[in-house]
Amino acid sequence: MKKYILIAVTLFFCLQAIAQTGLKNGAHAPEFTATDNAGKTLDLKALLKEHKSVVLFFYRGQWCPYCNKHIQQLQDSLQLLTAKGAYVIGVTPETGENINKTIEKTHASFSIVQDKGYSIMKAYDVNYTVDPNLYAKLKGYGVDLEKGNGNTDHVLPVPATYVINSSGKIVFVHFDKDYTKRPSISLIAKSL
Repeated sequence: MKKYILIAVTLFFCLQAIAQTGLKNGAHAPEFTATDNAGKTLDLKALLKEHKSVVLFFYRGQWCPYCNKHIQQLQDSLQLLTAKGAYVIGVTPETGENINKTIEKTHASFSIVQDKGYSIMKAYDVNYTVDPNLYAKLKGYGVDLEKGNGNTDHVLPVPATYVINSSGKIVFVHFDKDYTKRPSISLIAKSL
């Protein structure tokens, strides 16, 4: 039964995210400035001057087991990524309190940004609004987007990962509307 529920929820999320295409390999990465969970100001342009690349990934929330697994994998391989000159940034619509829950669960030590106005998600074309039926289903599973994100607009990102090189060009993209699929660390590392 749980398998069928998971399949149904996956299909609903995929249908909701149809309009989004994400940015493509070779595109220029939109610049942004944001404050991470530790209060550090992150400016993409400045980070690319200091590092060979930025691994930028979007996740739905601390309630998502697939997001937590991916974040844990990134954390477990953080030394490998940073040794290749990468700076890792996670982007989520979640509140700071819920970002802290993500950190508790995954031990993430890299920057995580609350994209409160969705400016980063919109720039990378990964944002979508959850329809009322899916919102009700998620709430039935104990996921309260309004409480988790601190608003009532029910916006989530399509989980996506981008590697941006020092010239600001996107050299790796993993954009899949099936939220259960994430890139392997070895694929990310190959692009660094």
